Amino acid sequence: MENPKDISATPAHGQRISHDGREYTTIKEGLAYILIPADASAAPQTTPNGDNQAQSVFYNPIQQFNRDLSVLAIKAYGEEVIEKKLAVEKKEKEAKGKKRLEKKRKRAGDELNPDISRKASRLDGKGTAMTVSAQNGHIVNTTDTQEAQGDGILQVSEQEAKSSVEEPKDDIPDTSAEEPAKEVQQSEVKSKSPAFTILDALSATGLRALRYVHEIPFTTSVTANDLLPAATKTINLNVQHNNLDGKIKSITGNAMTHMYNVAGSQMVNKMGRVITGEKYDVIDLDPYGTAAPFLDSAVQGVRDDGGLLCVTCTDAGVWASNGYPEKAYSLYGGIPIKGLHSHEGGLRLILHAIATSAARYGLAMEPLLSLSIDFYARVFVRIHKSAADVKFLAGKTMVVYNCDVGCGAWSTQMVGKNKLSPNKSGNGYFWKHVFEQGPSGSNCCEHCGMKRHMAGPMFAGPLHSPHFIKRILAGLPNVSKDTYHTTERIEGMLNLALEETLPLSEGNLNSPTATSKTGKYDPATIDHYPFFFIPSVLAKVIHCITPHENALRGALKNLGYRVTRSHTKPGSIRTDAPWDVVWEIMRQWMKQKAPAKEGAIRSGTAGWNILGMGDSTKDQTEGVESADVEANNTKPEIIFDEALGKEKGVKKLVRYQTNPRENWGPMNRATGRG
Repeated sequence: MENPKDISATPAHGQRISHDGREYTTIKEGLAYILIPADASAAPQTTPNGDNQAQSVFYNPIQQFNRDLSVLAIKAYGEEVIEKKLAVEKKEKEAKGKKRLEKKRKRAGDELNPDISRKASRLDGKGTAMTVSAQNGHIVNTTDTQEAQGDGILQVSEQEAKSSVEEPKDDIPDTSAEEPAKEVQQSEVKSKSPAFTILDALSATGLRALRYVHEIPFTTSVTANDLLPAATKTINLNVQHNNLDGKIKSITGNAMTHMYNVAGSQMVNKMGRVITGEKYDVIDLDPYGTAAPFLDSAVQGVRDDGGLLCVTCTDAGVWASNGYPEKAYSLYGGIPIKGLHSHEGGLRLILHAIATSAARYGLAMEPLLSLSIDFYARVFVRIHKSAADVKFLAGKTMVVYNCDVGCGAWSTQMVGKNKLSPNKSGNGYFWKHVFEQGPSGSNCCEHCGMKRHMAGPMFAGPLHSPHFIKRILAGLPNVSKDTYHTTERIEGMLNLALEETLPLSEGNLNSPTATSKTGKYDPATIDHYPFFFIPSVLAKVIHCITPHENALRGALKNLGYRVTRSHTKPGSIRTDAPWDVVWEIMRQWMKQKAPAKEGAIRSGTAGWNILGMGDSTKDQTEGVESADVEANNTKPEIIFDEALGKEKGVKKLVRYQTNPRENWGPMNRATGRG
């Protein structure tokens, strides 16, 4: 076995390092290296017997997907931000250059013509006063009828004025076209790259901070914060081993305190005005458990002109289950939804928590990418200052009436309403933010008559930005698979996210906030078709054979509805078809393809009511629509066209990940002791 090397040695995977009397093993992820105690396991797990293997340094290789995706997402975001910053700087430099050049020309004109002030007048042969303005060594004649005013105007003859102004013309070449270009070129050479700063608020080993510096080339500074002094010591050790001193600043302290300090810091600009201190371009929250306590400080600590907030929540047992509704409400401000679509409901609860935290300070949130991954959620949102956009929040916050004990159908109800109204002049429209009517339905399901439960409030807008996802996907072919081991899964999940976003209709063309008019995110946009269903679950309700996915998709498409899937669940179908159409398709499937066995459906159940079985159905389920197909002759013919439902031209991708290994999961907290 090789002797341990010094910490200053060039890092390598599996390398043994000796420092301050302790030995470490080097682990490589991406382009970064971290040190763990030599006697510790690189990836300890909770055994099937429940034995906990303590970690002195927390490292979970399962979350490499999270970190790989974060690097690529921040890189895609940062490239766009840097482009905008450079464009703004270029405009400012050009404007300053032109101002300086104008001042130089004016000074040169004054020095060359000391006897002529800025305005001189003359009398022509007819006795009419004429003003002569000497600028930059050239004569400028104003209107012939303008009278010379004031004692400071010099009266000269036309010939004298011409000769005195035009004389130095040969001595001073006209460089008006060349000088601005030269000054801009010189300023570009002298200028530094725009600042791009990142806060790894809950850094632990500093692995994320190390990767951000190594793999995002335009990053100028990363701050790695942790509450524990032992963690900060580990961060400094890893920074030293990666030879990144000066690029990463480690802080020991409460992450919330640090972000509040950044948000509250003030400085005086050149004009003597008090302005807010430099906030972070990106803040990454990756806690053990919920990120809810950090959201209020994070939305204030990130830049309010489009800063990126990256949030991980590993407490899926709270936001995606029905075991702790009171805990979910206290953390995220809403009740989770019960059913197979609970993970999408959880994402909407997290987005709701971020949006409401930001709204208190006049900040609006734009979701860029929201994913339910393994045992956690990861969302990327943009924060910007806009009191006008914040007003739309109530109108894009919903509660859900969920038939979780019956047929699985749901309906939504907005908390507020964004109403488009014509202005007084009649030549335009504006948004009014008013009360929404309610409730949108009864306490029993309109399809099966079973009791419904309420979930939310939760975010009702789109989960993703297709433009942002496409930027990440565009950069994937250029990354090294040796560095990013999870690229196949990233590509599959991002394509799923792109596919699950049903293209929004053009909406009201009169909307003043439409993206087509403003070129930016439309705060009035609502996702009218949240959630999904799974065919096998519907078949279970009415006790029939599960229809093939392509057959069901074909039936929906044949009726003119759009169909896609959800990234949160394999075998899911997401559509803009209403629930009465979905259940009509299932009834027709049962009638045409798979009749139920006699006695399989018990009286009073959800399936019994949906199929309209028995004369007493109408009395038992007041308010439930009759399911008798013969009662409505206007219903379109339902055709289970598998060829139409089959996806064509779709690239084969790893869309849904299998479990990476036995007994995997979020792992235990680090103890801080070896």
